Amino acid sequence: MAPIWQNIVVFLIVAAAALYAAWRWMPAGWRRGAARHVAAGSQRAGLVDAQQAEKLAASLAKTSGCGSCDSCGSCAPKSPGDAARR
Repeated sequence: MAPIWQNIVVFLIVAAAALYAAWRWMPAGWRRGAARHVAAGSQRAGLVDAQQAEKLAASLAKTSGCGSCDSCGSCAPKSPGDAARR
């Protein structure tokens, strides 16, 4: 039988993966609201100040991966001729 600490470590890894997956696939509106709540809670707990809480909320609210936004320009054609060829 495995020691209890191994079960705890496995549980924490699986829980972290589940939270990441839920956060990643959460609708953007929900993610922004949850990010504000997380940032406000960390500020109330004294972990960050107001400016850091704003940065944390902005960072958590961002989506990741190509195709999830159009602000980075990495998927845009490099020149006008590239768009015509596609």
